[in-house]
Amino acid sequence: MEVTLSLTAATAVALTATTFVVLALSSVVWQWQRRRSQRKPLNLPPGPRGWPVFGSLGLLAGALPPHRVLAALAARHGELMHLRLGSFDLVVAFVGRPPTAFGEIIEYVYKGILQTPYGPYWSMVRRLCVTELLSPSRIDAFERARTQETRAMARHLFESAGAAVDLKELLLGVTMRNVLRMAVGEKWSRCYGSEEAEAFRRALGEAFAVAGAGVRSAGEWVPWLRWLPQGLLRRMRRVHEVFDPFLEQILAEHERDHREQHGDGGEFVLARDLLDVLLQLSQQGEGPEEGEQEGAWLTRDGVKAIITDVLSGGTEPAAAMAEWAMAELLRRPDAMSAAADELDRDRWATERDLPDLPYVNAVVRETMRLHPVGPLLSIRCAREDTVVAVTGASYDVPAGTRLLVNAWAVGRDPAAWPDAPGEFRPERFLAGGAAEGVDPRGAHFQLVPFGAGRRMCPGYGLGMKEVAAMVASMVQGFGWRLPDGVAPEDVTMEECFGLSVSRKVPLVAIAQPRLPAHLYAAVD
Repeated sequence: MEVTLSLTAATAVALTATTFVVLALSSVVWQWQRRRSQRKPLNLPPGPRGWPVFGSLGLLAGALPPHRVLAALAARHGELMHLRLGSFDLVVAFVGRPPTAFGEIIEYVYKGILQTPYGPYWSMVRRLCVTELLSPSRIDAFERARTQETRAMARHLFESAGAAVDLKELLLGVTMRNVLRMAVGEKWSRCYGSEEAEAFRRALGEAFAVAGAGVRSAGEWVPWLRWLPQGLLRRMRRVHEVFDPFLEQILAEHERDHREQHGDGGEFVLARDLLDVLLQLSQQGEGPEEGEQEGAWLTRDGVKAIITDVLSGGTEPAAAMAEWAMAELLRRPDAMSAAADELDRDRWATERDLPDLPYVNAVVRETMRLHPVGPLLSIRCAREDTVVAVTGASYDVPAGTRLLVNAWAVGRDPAAWPDAPGEFRPERFLAGGAAEGVDPRGAHFQLVPFGAGRRMCPGYGLGMKEVAAMVASMVQGFGWRLPDGVAPEDVTMEECFGLSVSRKVPLVAIAQPRLPAHLYAAVD
Protein backbone atom coordinates (compact mmCIF):
# COMPACT_ATOMS: atom_id res chain seq x y z
CA MET A 1 0.00 0.00 0.00
CA GLU A 2 2.81 2.44 0.94
CA VAL A 3 4.64 1.66 -2.30
CA THR A 4 1.48 2.35 -4.31
CA LEU A 5 0.97 5.68 -2.52
CA SER A 6 4.61 6.68 -3.14
CA LEU A 7 4.30 5.87 -6.83
CA THR A 8 1.05 7.79 -7.03
CA ALA A 9 2.62 10.83 -5.35
CA ALA A 10 5.66 10.68 -7.62
CA THR A 11 3.42 10.42 -10.68
CA ALA A 12 1.41 13.42 -9.52
CA VAL A 13 4.59 15.48 -9.04
CA ALA A 14 5.87 14.47 -12.48
CA LEU A 15 2.55 15.32 -14.13
CA THR A 16 2.42 18.69 -12.34
CA ALA A 17 5.98 19.55 -13.41
CA THR A 18 5.29 18.47 -16.98
CA THR A 19 2.10 20.51 -17.09
CA PHE A 20 3.95 23.57 -15.76
CA VAL A 21 6.70 23.27 -18.39
CA VAL A 22 4.16 22.81 -21.20
CA LEU A 23 2.17 25.84 -20.02
CA ALA A 24 5.33 27.94 -19.70
CA LEU A 25 6.48 26.99 -23.19
CA SER A 26 3.02 27.66 -24.60
CA SER A 27 2.96 31.07 -22.92
CA VAL A 28 6.36 32.00 -24.33
CA VAL A 29 5.42 30.89 -27.86
CA TRP A 30 2.06 32.72 -27.67
CA GLN A 31 3.66 35.97 -26.46
CA TRP A 32 6.35 35.73 -29.13
CA GLN A 33 3.79 35.21 -31.90
CA ARG A 34 1.61 38.03 -30.52
CA ARG A 35 4.51 40.51 -30.45
CA ARG A 36 5.59 39.41 -33.90
CA SER A 37 2.11 39.91 -35.37
CA GLN A 38 1.69 43.37 -33.78
CA ARG A 39 4.92 44.96 -34.95
CA LYS A 40 6.04 45.77 -38.45
CA PRO A 41 8.61 43.42 -40.01
CA LEU A 42 12.17 44.35 -39.07
CA ASN A 43 15.12 44.35 -41.41
CA LEU A 44 17.51 42.59 -39.03
CA PRO A 45 21.16 41.92 -39.89
CA PRO A 46 21.85 38.50 -41.45
CA GLY A 47 22.67 35.56 -39.22
CA PRO A 48 22.13 31.85 -38.53
CA ARG A 49 18.64 30.43 -38.06
CA GLY A 50 17.96 29.31 -34.51
CA TRP A 51 15.81 26.75 -32.74
CA PRO A 52 12.56 27.62 -30.94
CA VAL A 53 13.01 28.94 -27.36
CA PHE A 54 16.83 28.58 -27.26
CA GLY A 55 17.64 30.17 -30.61
CA SER A 56 21.33 29.82 -31.50
CA LEU A 57 22.58 29.10 -27.97
CA GLY A 58 23.71 25.64 -29.07
CA LEU A 59 26.34 27.20 -31.34
CA LEU A 60 28.13 28.58 -28.26
CA ALA A 61 27.96 25.37 -26.23
CA GLY A 62 30.91 23.55 -27.81
CA ALA A 63 34.57 23.38 -26.86
CA LEU A 64 35.60 26.26 -29.13
CA PRO A 65 35.71 29.66 -27.30
CA PRO A 66 32.72 31.91 -28.11
CA HIS A 67 34.81 34.65 -29.75
CA ARG A 68 36.19 32.13 -32.26
CA VAL A 69 32.70 30.72 -32.96
CA LEU A 70 31.32 34.21 -33.55
CA ALA A 71 34.29 35.13 -35.77
CA ALA A 72 33.64 32.06 -37.94
CA LEU A 73 29.92 32.92 -38.18
CA ALA A 74 30.74 36.53 -39.10
CA ALA A 75 32.95 35.30 -41.93
CA ARG A 76 29.84 33.57 -43.30
CA HIS A 77 27.11 36.13 -42.51
CA GLY A 78 28.91 39.49 -42.54
CA GLU A 79 30.54 42.04 -40.25
CA LEU A 80 27.22 42.91 -38.58
CA MET A 81 25.40 39.74 -37.59
CA HIS A 82 22.14 38.93 -35.79
CA LEU A 83 21.50 35.89 -33.59
CA ARG A 84 18.52 34.95 -31.47
CA LEU A 85 19.78 33.71 -28.08
CA GLY A 86 16.93 32.49 -25.91
CA SER A 87 14.55 35.38 -25.25
CA PHE A 88 16.89 38.07 -26.57
CA ASP A 89 18.15 39.37 -29.88
CA LEU A 90 21.94 39.66 -30.12
CA VAL A 91 23.81 41.80 -32.61
CA VAL A 92 27.53 41.16 -32.92
CA ALA A 93 29.66 43.86 -34.29
CA PHE A 94 24.27 51.59 -27.08
CA VAL A 95 26.06 52.19 -24.26
CA GLY A 96 23.46 50.36 -22.17
CA ARG A 97 24.23 47.23 -20.14
CA PRO A 98 21.74 44.35 -19.95
CA PRO A 99 21.01 42.67 -16.61
CA THR A 100 23.34 39.76 -15.79
CA ALA A 101 23.79 37.33 -12.92
CA PHE A 102 27.35 38.66 -12.47
CA GLY A 103 26.10 42.22 -11.96
CA GLU A 104 23.33 41.05 -9.65
CA ILE A 105 25.39 38.75 -7.40
CA ILE A 106 29.07 39.72 -7.61
CA GLU A 107 28.48 43.49 -7.99
CA TYR A 108 25.91 43.83 -5.17
CA VAL A 109 22.95 44.37 -7.54
CA TYR A 110 24.63 46.58 -10.17
CA LYS A 111 26.54 48.92 -7.86
CA GLY A 112 29.97 48.50 -9.47
CA ILE A 113 31.65 49.69 -12.66
CA LEU A 114 31.58 46.79 -15.09
CA GLN A 115 27.92 45.73 -15.25
CA THR A 116 25.99 48.78 -14.06
CA PRO A 117 23.23 49.83 -16.51
CA TYR A 118 23.37 53.30 -18.04
CA GLY A 119 21.86 56.01 -15.82
CA PRO A 120 22.69 58.59 -13.12
CA TYR A 121 24.41 56.05 -10.86
CA TRP A 122 26.59 54.77 -13.71
CA SER A 123 27.48 58.35 -14.69
CA MET A 124 28.55 59.07 -11.11
CA VAL A 125 30.65 55.90 -10.83
CA ARG A 126 32.26 56.50 -14.20
CA ARG A 127 33.13 60.10 -13.30
CA LEU A 128 34.46 58.92 -9.94
CA CYS A 129 36.79 56.45 -11.65
CA VAL A 130 38.07 58.95 -14.20
CA THR A 131 38.60 61.89 -11.82
CA GLU A 132 39.38 60.21 -8.48
CA LEU A 133 40.24 56.52 -8.55
CA LEU A 134 42.08 56.01 -11.85
CA SER A 135 43.10 59.53 -12.85
CA PRO A 136 46.63 60.02 -14.26
CA SER A 137 47.72 61.78 -11.05
CA ARG A 138 46.37 58.94 -8.88
CA ILE A 139 48.11 56.33 -11.05
CA ASP A 140 51.38 58.29 -10.91
CA ALA A 141 51.12 58.55 -7.12
CA PHE A 142 51.50 54.77 -6.89
CA GLU A 143 54.35 54.49 -9.40
CA ARG A 144 56.93 53.77 -6.69
CA ALA A 145 54.77 50.96 -5.28
CA ARG A 146 54.52 49.35 -8.72
CA THR A 147 58.28 49.76 -9.22
CA GLN A 148 58.93 47.98 -5.92
CA GLU A 149 56.80 45.03 -6.97
CA THR A 150 58.46 44.82 -10.40
CA ARG A 151 61.92 44.87 -8.81
CA ALA A 152 60.85 42.21 -6.33
CA MET A 153 59.82 40.07 -9.31
CA ALA A 154 63.26 40.61 -10.88
CA ARG A 155 64.93 39.66 -7.60
CA HIS A 156 62.90 36.45 -7.47
CA LEU A 157 63.87 35.58 -11.05
CA PHE A 158 67.53 36.33 -10.26
CA GLU A 159 67.44 33.93 -7.31
CA SER A 160 65.67 31.32 -9.47
CA ALA A 161 68.14 31.61 -12.37
CA GLY A 162 68.36 28.40 -14.37
CA ALA A 163 65.13 26.96 -12.95
CA ALA A 164 61.83 26.64 -14.81
CA VAL A 165 59.41 29.40 -13.74
CA ASP A 166 55.61 29.44 -14.06
CA LEU A 167 55.16 32.92 -15.50
CA LYS A 168 51.42 33.00 -14.92
CA GLU A 169 51.84 32.56 -11.16
CA LEU A 170 54.71 35.03 -11.07
CA LEU A 171 52.87 37.76 -12.98
CA LEU A 172 49.60 37.23 -11.15
CA GLY A 173 51.45 37.76 -7.87
CA VAL A 174 52.85 41.07 -9.13
CA THR A 175 49.52 42.41 -10.37
CA MET A 176 47.65 41.24 -7.27
CA ARG A 177 50.08 42.98 -4.91
CA ASN A 178 50.05 46.09 -7.10
CA VAL A 179 46.29 46.45 -7.09
CA LEU A 180 45.96 45.57 -3.39
CA ARG A 181 48.42 48.35 -2.51
CA MET A 182 46.55 50.85 -4.65
CA ALA A 183 43.04 49.79 -3.70
CA VAL A 184 43.12 48.81 -0.02
CA GLY A 185 46.60 49.55 1.35
CA GLU A 186 50.12 48.19 1.69
CA LYS A 187 49.30 45.98 4.67
CA TRP A 188 46.91 43.87 2.63
CA SER A 189 49.43 43.51 -0.18
CA ARG A 190 51.84 42.01 2.37
CA CYS A 191 49.14 39.49 3.31
CA TYR A 192 49.35 38.03 -0.20
CA GLY A 193 50.06 34.34 0.25
CA SER A 194 48.14 34.07 3.54
CA GLU A 195 45.29 31.58 3.78
CA GLU A 196 42.54 34.20 3.54
CA ALA A 197 44.28 36.07 0.71
CA GLU A 198 44.72 32.80 -1.19
CA ALA A 199 41.02 32.03 -0.73
CA PHE A 200 40.19 35.48 -2.13
CA ARG A 201 42.57 34.94 -5.05
CA ARG A 202 40.97 31.58 -5.90
CA ALA A 203 37.54 33.20 -5.69
CA LEU A 204 38.75 35.95 -8.02
CA GLY A 205 39.81 33.36 -10.58
CA GLU A 206 36.46 31.62 -10.20
CA ALA A 207 34.67 34.96 -10.70
CA PHE A 208 36.43 35.39 -14.05
CA ALA A 209 35.52 31.85 -15.06
CA VAL A 210 31.82 32.13 -14.18
CA ALA A 211 31.53 35.59 -15.75
CA GLY A 212 32.82 34.18 -19.03
CA ALA A 213 30.56 31.14 -18.72
CA GLY A 214 27.58 33.50 -18.56
CA VAL A 215 27.83 34.02 -22.33
CA ARG A 216 26.88 30.35 -22.72
CA SER A 217 24.38 30.13 -19.87
CA ALA A 218 20.76 29.42 -20.78
CA GLY A 219 19.64 31.33 -17.68
CA GLU A 220 21.24 34.55 -18.94
CA TRP A 221 19.38 34.38 -22.26
CA VAL A 222 16.13 32.67 -21.20
CA PRO A 223 15.31 34.42 -17.88
CA TRP A 224 12.36 32.18 -16.99
CA LEU A 225 14.81 29.24 -16.83
CA ARG A 226 16.67 30.81 -13.89
CA TRP A 227 14.42 29.02 -11.41
CA LEU A 228 15.89 25.71 -12.58
CA PRO A 229 18.96 24.41 -10.69
CA GLN A 230 22.04 25.89 -12.38
CA GLY A 231 25.64 25.35 -11.36
CA LEU A 232 26.63 28.78 -12.67
CA LEU A 233 24.49 30.70 -10.17
CA ARG A 234 25.66 28.50 -7.31
CA ARG A 235 29.27 29.18 -8.29
CA MET A 236 28.62 32.93 -8.34
CA ARG A 237 27.03 32.84 -4.90
CA ARG A 238 29.99 30.88 -3.52
CA VAL A 239 32.33 33.53 -4.94
CA HIS A 240 30.25 36.25 -3.26
CA GLU A 241 30.39 34.34 0.03
CA VAL A 242 34.20 34.59 -0.09
CA PHE A 243 34.37 38.17 -1.39
CA ASP A 244 31.99 39.79 1.06
CA PRO A 245 33.63 38.79 4.40
CA PHE A 246 37.07 39.65 2.98
CA LEU A 247 35.89 43.11 1.91
CA GLU A 248 34.01 43.68 5.17
CA GLN A 249 37.20 42.91 7.10
CA ILE A 250 39.15 45.45 5.04
CA LEU A 251 36.43 48.11 5.40
CA ALA A 252 36.18 47.57 9.15
CA GLU A 253 39.94 47.98 9.55
CA HIS A 254 40.00 51.20 7.52
CA GLU A 255 37.13 52.60 9.59
CA ARG A 256 38.80 51.55 12.86
CA ASP A 257 42.10 53.17 11.86
CA HIS A 258 40.24 56.33 10.95
CA ARG A 259 38.43 56.47 14.31
CA GLU A 260 41.71 56.01 16.17
CA GLN A 261 43.27 58.91 14.26
CA HIS A 262 40.36 61.35 13.96
CA GLY A 263 37.66 60.19 16.35
CA ASP A 264 34.03 59.47 15.48
CA GLY A 265 32.43 61.65 12.85
CA GLY A 266 35.64 62.96 11.29
CA GLU A 267 36.16 62.79 7.56
CA PHE A 268 38.84 60.77 5.79
CA VAL A 269 41.10 63.78 5.29
CA LEU A 270 44.17 61.85 4.05
CA ALA A 271 43.38 59.26 1.40
CA ARG A 272 46.09 56.59 1.52
CA ASP A 273 44.42 54.33 -1.02
CA LEU A 274 41.36 54.05 -3.26
CA LEU A 275 39.19 52.66 -0.47
CA ASP A 276 39.90 55.77 1.62
CA VAL A 277 38.72 57.90 -1.33
CA LEU A 278 35.47 55.93 -1.57
CA LEU A 279 34.84 56.05 2.18
CA GLN A 280 35.50 59.78 2.15
CA LEU A 281 32.94 60.30 -0.62
CA SER A 282 30.40 57.98 0.98
CA GLN A 283 30.39 60.16 4.12
CA GLN A 284 29.35 63.29 2.25
CA GLY A 285 25.61 62.62 2.30
CA GLU A 286 22.78 60.11 2.09
CA GLY A 287 20.12 59.33 -0.49
CA PRO A 288 20.23 59.76 -4.26
CA GLU A 289 18.33 63.04 -4.28
CA GLU A 290 18.89 65.25 -7.27
CA GLY A 291 21.48 67.93 -6.64
CA GLU A 292 23.29 66.09 -3.84
CA GLN A 293 27.00 65.40 -3.97
CA GLU A 294 28.42 62.40 -5.85
CA GLY A 295 29.34 60.59 -2.66
CA ALA A 296 25.73 60.67 -1.51
CA TRP A 297 25.01 57.91 -3.98
CA LEU A 298 27.59 55.56 -2.50
CA THR A 299 26.28 52.98 -0.06
CA ARG A 300 28.45 50.44 1.73
CA ASP A 301 27.54 47.86 -0.91
CA GLY A 302 28.50 50.38 -3.59
CA VAL A 303 31.94 50.83 -2.04
CA LYS A 304 32.44 47.05 -1.92
CA ALA A 305 31.22 46.61 -5.50
CA ILE A 306 33.62 49.23 -6.86
CA ILE A 307 36.57 47.77 -4.94
CA THR A 308 35.63 44.31 -6.24
CA ASP A 309 35.73 45.63 -9.81
CA VAL A 310 39.07 47.38 -9.25
CA LEU A 311 40.62 44.24 -7.74
CA SER A 312 39.29 41.96 -10.47
CA GLY A 313 39.96 44.31 -13.37
CA GLY A 314 43.50 45.10 -12.21
CA THR A 315 44.84 41.59 -11.62
CA GLU A 316 44.03 38.77 -14.04
CA PRO A 317 43.77 40.85 -17.27
CA ALA A 318 47.18 42.54 -16.86
CA ALA A 319 48.88 39.29 -15.85
CA ALA A 320 47.29 37.43 -18.77
CA MET A 321 48.35 40.12 -21.25
CA ALA A 322 51.98 40.07 -20.04
CA GLU A 323 52.02 36.26 -20.20
CA TRP A 324 50.70 36.33 -23.80
CA ALA A 325 53.42 38.86 -24.70
CA MET A 326 56.17 36.65 -23.28
CA ALA A 327 54.74 33.60 -25.07
CA GLU A 328 54.85 35.43 -28.40
CA LEU A 329 58.40 36.66 -27.75
CA LEU A 330 59.58 33.13 -26.88
CA ARG A 331 58.11 31.97 -30.19
CA ARG A 332 60.04 34.75 -31.96
CA PRO A 333 63.54 35.03 -30.41
CA ASP A 334 64.49 37.76 -32.91
CA ALA A 335 61.69 39.96 -31.55
CA MET A 336 62.87 39.22 -27.99
CA SER A 337 66.38 40.39 -28.95
CA ALA A 338 65.05 43.53 -30.65
CA ALA A 339 63.13 44.49 -27.50
CA ALA A 340 66.17 43.84 -25.28
CA ASP A 341 68.49 45.87 -27.51
CA GLU A 342 66.63 49.14 -26.88
CA LEU A 343 66.96 48.74 -23.08
CA ASP A 344 69.96 49.90 -21.01
CA ARG A 345 72.27 47.52 -19.16
CA ASP A 346 73.43 49.92 -16.44
CA ARG A 347 70.06 50.86 -14.93
CA TRP A 348 66.50 49.58 -14.85
CA ALA A 349 63.94 51.14 -17.16
CA THR A 350 61.11 52.91 -15.34
CA GLU A 351 57.54 53.73 -16.29
CA ARG A 352 58.76 57.20 -17.29
CA ASP A 353 61.05 55.60 -19.87
CA LEU A 354 58.18 53.78 -21.60
CA PRO A 355 57.41 56.54 -24.16
CA ASP A 356 61.03 56.19 -25.37
CA LEU A 357 60.80 52.41 -25.89
CA PRO A 358 59.08 52.04 -29.28
CA TYR A 359 59.73 48.32 -29.73
CA VAL A 360 58.49 47.38 -26.25
CA ASN A 361 55.34 49.43 -26.87
CA ALA A 362 54.95 47.75 -30.27
CA VAL A 363 55.18 44.33 -28.58
CA VAL A 364 52.43 45.30 -26.12
CA ARG A 365 50.14 46.67 -28.85
CA GLU A 366 50.65 43.66 -31.09
CA THR A 367 49.83 41.41 -28.13
CA MET A 368 46.65 43.39 -27.46
CA ARG A 369 45.71 42.99 -31.12
CA LEU A 370 46.17 39.21 -31.21
CA HIS A 371 45.13 38.39 -27.65
CA PRO A 372 42.65 40.94 -26.25
CA VAL A 373 41.97 39.64 -22.75
CA GLY A 374 38.31 40.64 -23.13
CA PRO A 375 37.74 39.30 -26.66
CA LEU A 376 33.99 40.02 -26.67
CA LEU A 377 34.34 43.18 -24.57
CA SER A 378 31.25 43.51 -22.34
CA ILE A 379 27.69 42.87 -23.47
CA ARG A 380 25.89 46.12 -24.35
CA CYS A 381 22.18 46.73 -24.73
CA ALA A 382 20.43 49.00 -27.26
CA ARG A 383 18.52 51.59 -25.22
CA GLU A 384 16.21 52.58 -28.09
CA ASP A 385 15.25 51.46 -31.59
CA THR A 386 17.95 52.42 -34.05
CA VAL A 387 19.17 51.79 -37.58
CA VAL A 388 22.76 50.76 -38.28
CA ALA A 389 24.38 51.18 -41.69
CA VAL A 390 27.12 48.72 -42.71
CA THR A 391 28.85 48.59 -46.11
CA GLY A 392 25.92 50.12 -47.97
CA ALA A 393 23.13 48.22 -46.18
CA SER A 394 20.88 49.36 -43.32
CA TYR A 395 19.57 47.13 -40.54
CA ASP A 396 17.06 47.60 -37.74
CA VAL A 397 18.29 47.10 -34.18
CA PRO A 398 15.28 47.06 -31.79
CA ALA A 399 15.50 48.46 -28.26
CA GLY A 400 16.62 45.80 -25.81
CA THR A 401 18.84 44.01 -28.32
CA ARG A 402 22.09 42.74 -26.80
CA LEU A 403 25.24 43.85 -28.56
CA LEU A 404 28.60 42.07 -28.61
CA VAL A 405 31.75 43.59 -30.12
CA ASN A 406 34.16 40.82 -31.10
CA ALA A 407 37.46 42.62 -30.47
CA TRP A 408 39.35 39.38 -31.17
CA ALA A 409 37.92 39.18 -34.71
CA VAL A 410 38.42 42.92 -35.29
CA GLY A 411 42.11 42.55 -34.44
CA ARG A 412 42.52 39.76 -37.00
CA ASP A 413 40.34 41.20 -39.76
CA PRO A 414 42.29 41.03 -43.06
CA ALA A 415 40.51 44.18 -44.25
CA ALA A 416 42.00 46.16 -41.34
CA TRP A 417 45.27 44.23 -41.05
CA PRO A 418 46.21 43.10 -44.58
CA ASP A 419 49.79 42.13 -43.70
CA ALA A 420 49.62 38.62 -42.14
CA PRO A 421 46.86 39.41 -39.60
CA GLY A 422 47.30 36.11 -37.74
CA GLU A 423 51.05 36.50 -37.17
CA PHE A 424 52.92 38.27 -34.35
CA ARG A 425 54.71 41.19 -36.01
CA PRO A 426 55.39 44.11 -33.63
CA GLU A 427 57.22 45.87 -36.45
CA ARG A 428 53.87 46.88 -37.97
CA PHE A 429 53.49 49.46 -35.13
CA LEU A 430 56.94 51.03 -35.60
CA ALA A 431 57.67 54.18 -37.60
CA GLY A 432 57.02 53.41 -41.24
CA GLY A 433 54.96 50.32 -40.40
CA ALA A 434 51.44 49.74 -41.67
CA ALA A 435 49.98 50.39 -38.19
CA GLU A 436 52.17 53.34 -37.22
CA GLY A 437 50.15 55.61 -34.94
CA VAL A 438 47.36 53.09 -34.31
CA ASP A 439 46.51 53.45 -30.63
CA PRO A 440 44.58 50.94 -28.45
CA ARG A 441 42.79 53.60 -26.40
CA GLY A 442 39.61 53.76 -28.47
CA ALA A 443 40.52 56.25 -31.19
CA HIS A 444 41.21 53.60 -33.85
CA PHE A 445 38.43 51.05 -34.23
CA GLN A 446 40.68 48.36 -35.74
CA LEU A 447 42.29 48.00 -32.28
CA VAL A 448 39.84 48.15 -29.36
CA PRO A 449 41.14 45.91 -26.51
CA PHE A 450 39.64 48.31 -23.93
CA GLY A 451 36.51 49.16 -25.90
CA ALA A 452 35.71 52.72 -27.00
CA GLY A 453 33.49 55.62 -26.06
CA ARG A 454 31.88 56.22 -22.68
CA ARG A 455 31.82 52.53 -21.71
CA MET A 456 35.44 51.76 -22.47
CA CYS A 457 37.48 50.33 -19.60
CA PRO A 458 38.33 53.21 -17.21
CA GLY A 459 41.52 51.42 -16.12
CA TYR A 460 43.15 51.36 -19.55
CA GLY A 461 45.89 53.84 -18.53
CA LEU A 462 46.96 51.75 -15.56
CA GLY A 463 46.71 48.51 -17.53
CA MET A 464 48.93 49.71 -20.37
CA LYS A 465 51.59 51.02 -17.98
CA GLU A 466 51.56 47.89 -15.85
CA VAL A 467 51.84 45.45 -18.76
CA ALA A 468 54.55 47.44 -20.55
CA ALA A 469 56.58 47.82 -17.34
CA MET A 470 56.44 44.09 -16.54
CA VAL A 471 57.40 43.07 -20.08
CA ALA A 472 60.23 45.63 -20.20
CA SER A 473 61.59 44.42 -16.85
CA MET A 474 61.56 40.75 -17.85
CA VAL A 475 63.18 41.40 -21.24
CA GLN A 476 65.74 43.89 -19.91
CA GLY A 477 66.84 41.87 -16.92
CA PHE A 478 66.97 38.37 -18.37
CA GLY A 479 67.66 36.23 -21.34
CA TRP A 480 64.89 33.66 -21.76
CA ARG A 481 64.73 30.15 -23.10
CA LEU A 482 62.23 27.34 -23.13
CA PRO A 483 62.74 24.13 -21.12
CA ASP A 484 64.90 21.45 -22.74
CA GLY A 485 63.14 19.67 -25.56
CA VAL A 486 60.62 22.47 -26.20
CA ALA A 487 61.04 24.33 -29.50
CA PRO A 488 59.56 27.83 -30.08
CA GLU A 489 56.96 26.43 -32.47
CA ASP A 490 55.88 23.95 -29.77
CA VAL A 491 54.62 26.70 -27.45
CA THR A 492 50.85 26.17 -27.43
CA MET A 493 48.62 29.21 -27.85
CA GLU A 494 45.37 27.55 -26.72
CA GLU A 495 42.98 29.80 -24.81
CA CYS A 496 40.93 29.45 -21.66
CA PHE A 497 37.76 31.52 -22.03
CA GLY A 498 36.43 33.59 -19.12
CA LEU A 499 35.84 37.24 -18.31
CA SER A 500 39.44 37.52 -19.50
CA VAL A 501 41.06 35.04 -21.89
CA SER A 502 44.21 33.53 -20.44
CA ARG A 503 46.46 30.76 -21.68
CA LYS A 504 45.03 27.27 -21.31
CA VAL A 505 48.51 25.93 -20.53
CA PRO A 506 50.57 28.21 -18.21
CA LEU A 507 53.79 29.46 -19.77
CA VAL A 508 56.94 27.92 -18.27
CA ALA A 509 60.37 29.35 -19.15
CA ILE A 510 63.91 29.67 -17.80
CA ALA A 511 65.54 33.05 -17.05
CA GLN A 512 69.25 33.90 -17.11
CA PRO A 513 70.34 37.28 -15.65
CA ARG A 514 71.93 39.67 -18.16
CA LEU A 515 72.60 42.74 -15.96
CA PRO A 516 75.20 43.45 -13.23
CA ALA A 517 74.32 41.55 -10.05
CA HIS A 518 73.89 44.66 -7.87
CA LEU A 519 70.90 45.80 -9.97
CA TYR A 520 68.81 42.85 -8.80
CA ALA A 521 68.55 44.09 -5.23
CA ALA A 522 64.90 44.85 -4.50
CA VAL A 523 63.90 48.52 -4.17
CA ASP A 524 63.14 49.50 -0.57
